Amino acid sequence: MKLTHLLGVAVASMAVSQALNAQAFDDKFRQLNDDKYRSPNIYRTASGAPGHGYWQQQADYDIQVTLNDENQSINARSTITYTNNSPDTLRYIWVQLDQNRFKKDSIGPQTSASSAERMQKVSFSQMETMMTQEEFPAGYTITDVSDPRGEQMDYIINDTMMRIDLAEPLESGESVEFNIGWKFNIIEADVLGGRGGYEYFEDDGNYLYEMAQWFPRVAAYYDAEGWQNKQFIGNGEFALEFGDYQVAITVPADHIVAATGELQNPDDVLTEEQQDRLEEAETADKPVKIVTQEEALENEKEGTSDTKTWVFKADNVRDFAWASSRKFIWDAQGFDNGESDVLAMSFYPEEGNPLWERYSTASIIHTIEHYNKYSFAYPYPVAISVNGPVGGMEYPMLTFNGPRPYVDEDSGEKYYSKRTKYGLISVIIHEIGHVYFPMIVNSDERQWTWMDEGLNTYLQFLAEQAWEDNYPSWRGEARNITRYMASQNQMPIMTNSESILQFGNNAYGKPATALNILRETIVGRELFDFAFREYARRWKFKRPTPEDFFRTLEDASGVDLDWFIRGWFYTTDHVDISLDKVHLLTVNTQDPEVEKAWQKQIDDRDPKSITAIRNEDMAKKIDQQTHLRDFYNEHDEYTVTNADRNEYKQLLEGLNDEQKQMLKNGKNFYVLDFSNKGGLVMPILLDLHYADGTKEHVRIPAEVWRRSPEHVSKLLIREKTIEQVVVDPYWETADTDTSNNFWPARAVPSRIELYKRNRGDDSMMERYNEELDTDDENAEE
Repeated sequence: MKLTHLLGVAVASMAVSQALNAQAFDDKFRQLNDDKYRSPNIYRTASGAPGHGYWQQQADYDIQVTLNDENQSINARSTITYTNNSPDTLRYIWVQLDQNRFKKDSIGPQTSASSAERMQKVSFSQMETMMTQEEFPAGYTITDVSDPRGEQMDYIINDTMMRIDLAEPLESGESVEFNIGWKFNIIEADVLGGRGGYEYFEDDGNYLYEMAQWFPRVAAYYDAEGWQNKQFIGNGEFALEFGDYQVAITVPADHIVAATGELQNPDDVLTEEQQDRLEEAETADKPVKIVTQEEALENEKEGTSDTKTWVFKADNVRDFAWASSRKFIWDAQGFDNGESDVLAMSFYPEEGNPLWERYSTASIIHTIEHYNKYSFAYPYPVAISVNGPVGGMEYPMLTFNGPRPYVDEDSGEKYYSKRTKYGLISVIIHEIGHVYFPMIVNSDERQWTWMDEGLNTYLQFLAEQAWEDNYPSWRGEARNITRYMASQNQMPIMTNSESILQFGNNAYGKPATALNILRETIVGRELFDFAFREYARRWKFKRPTPEDFFRTLEDASGVDLDWFIRGWFYTTDHVDISLDKVHLLTVNTQDPEVEKAWQKQIDDRDPKSITAIRNEDMAKKIDQQTHLRDFYNEHDEYTVTNADRNEYKQLLEGLNDEQKQMLKNGKNFYVLDFSNKGGLVMPILLDLHYADGTKEHVRIPAEVWRRSPEHVSKLLIREKTIEQVVVDPYWETADTDTSNNFWPARAVPSRIELYKRNRGDDSMMERYNEELDTDDENAEE
């Protein structure tokens, strides 16, 4: 710390900025409307709310589907009623054919890249995937596209999209009805890694089916993008329209089916006892087994060629998924949603117990309780968690979730680790949370993955923390994103889904962390929670864009967040605020008795020169001939003279009482110099530790950087003596380098790891690929 005197003038609290080069000035606080946002209009207002002209299309479906358990395929037919609520005239309709993603000549497989080095080290499962992709007859066979009279309609298939040409233009406000027939071979999910598929159980010879993206779905058409007909490459998920569904699912008679919507014909598919149990579950205080483990095991042994048709109805949903297996145990528990009753249900094979029967349905109810708190009341009658081959995926009212216990090879007993337990709870929270975002707040996933994954991961973090103390949340805390934010592989959050390098960090972790920082550090819980709820309620059953989200946060909180949104969402800047220097300034009293003593104390702190030290034993002339000594040898520059006293007296005579008091000011004036090494401006958060053992927390708003985004100095006036300063003491801002956050500086603790083998034996490319594999998470966790 540099110790200096102030001139004899009172100094108010201020920020002292470094000199700027005006031409190179980067205004981190310029408004986003200038260069990032679409202009507001009658559809989307400047406040972030839907405008008075807002519209969206509707697609209603009547579907009949038959599952073939012998060759793992489906055959289906749908009647679609499409209503054009837009002001535009449409001459064709785009339909998504997502199963075509698994054809070897589809854009996804064709654009997957590898390297010779990586191919030299391939696992058995990776090799199986590659060979299956090459040989498996995947994709839709379209058997019919016709109008209500049965006349064939013109259509063309473009990879994962199909354009149906209309015989007559569809005017605004009109509807059109058409039929699509199709079939396809169901993929083995563990092999091809899709969002749906089948799982084969070798021990008992049974199958479990999770059917998603299984029917041709009308693509989204909306004001901001027109038709969202970007090809399905693999990461960017789905943009769909709301509608009403009636779906009849024909399966083997001993199968149990879970699906989006409410079961319409329980008398046809359930026993009287199962129906009674289902009624009991509606008011139960813990899960009731609708199909017990013993009954499921019995179903596994029998097998039948008979079929049953399960009929489900779902209103105002944007998608439909289902699961079917004779292996399913089924439990359910009712939950009072505040506005309506919800039946939480779980479907899982015996292999999922004892984990699933304990935690699945409880996790569903916990999710709804807490997502309701931060958004809106869950609007659907059921919420379902299914255990199968898909690790985690979401649909209206129904989710697929993966973790199971493991079987000890010696004892045959089943166990689950702490990681598996919390992995199950977290994935259920996450996937049930997706029923809110994007199944209800219907963002365009094909374009902006973070709008559902990031927002949902943020709410998942809040719900996890309400489960128990010290819940092991993976994402949400600022400290958990710092490694990614400092990496060279970082990309802006506002990057299209298919171009992202580290999907998990970019689309899930960073936006979730950004929202948590807004809530805890920038805006505050009360204001932010209100703003987030306002966004959710404004866009419930509507399709928001990123601008709608950002504008709503500012509109409802009353906080200017353009600087934060620009830095966190549109750039790859990171947080690294360095405390470079601390200056202590005190007021010069002008009193020579005080000031010369002070100056001597300061000078005595300076080290002697090496020459002076080595000359200490040298014989000096002044010591040999004492008559050479005079006044100046007896008195040094610290001696107070009468002239000094008279000058001070004259000064006091010219001052009023207030000015005299200023000279006696005993306060300490600390100037702290900061530099922004990461480029991302953030509040400066400080802990000041005083000599008397007390501590003070100081929060300086981010706007302190507004005139100098690279360097800034801040004056703090304190009566106490500061002994230590810590920047971001609670790790709130995702500061990537905490080694420069301390004054006085601290040593950074670490550990030396000793290896038995020579790391130099590995190739650089092999180690690089290992690091990429570690960092680059899958799209769904």
